[in-house]
Amino acid sequence: MGDADREATDLRMPSDGELFAVVTEMLGANRVAVRCMDGVERTARIPGRMRKRVWIREGDVVLVDPWDWQDRKADVEWRYEKGDADRLRREGHVED
Repeated sequence: MGDADREATDLRMPSDGELFAVVTEMLGANRVAVRCMDGVERTARIPGRMRKRVWIREGDVVLVDPWDWQDRKADVEWRYEKGDADRLRREGHVED
C-alpha cells in the first residue's frame, strides 16, 4: 500500500469527549502519562482489551477519553500507527 492509498484511508477521529494525546511517560501497572491536546496532563489507563494486543510506547499518539468524574484521568481508546500519527501531525491535529 503506497502513500497515496494511505492518504485515502479514513483515520479514527475523536468522538464526543475524546481527545488526541501524546504518551509522555510509561508509569507501569497498565498506566501511562499523556499530554492531551487541550493542554492538560493526564494519567491514562490502558484497558484490558488493548493490554496484550496493542503495545504503547513513549511518543505514541493515542486517543483518550477523559473520565467525567476525575478530569486528570482518562482511558486510552486507540493507538495510531506511526504513519497515521505523522499524518495527524501534518494536518495540525497533534502538536509535539
